[in-house]
Amino acid sequence: MVFDFNSLLDKVRQLVELSHALRGENASLRSELALLKIENARLAQRMNEAHDRVTRLIASLPADTDDTIDREAA
Repeated sequence: MVFDFNSLLDKVRQLVELSHALRGENASLRSELALLKIENARLAQRMNEAHDRVTRLIASLPADTDDTIDREAA
């Protein structure tokens, strides 16, 4: 009977240790996730800015017309 209690006590200790380890890992992952969310938002902002610049560049290009193409070919 004492052996059973000791075995149970060992298992409970292992469970407590595992629980503490998982809590620590969870806290670490939450911190990493928060940093990655910030980085993701920063990169999304940069992509939007790049998209806007490309859109403005395209809009500033002269429009091609059939006359322009025909003159360049001749």
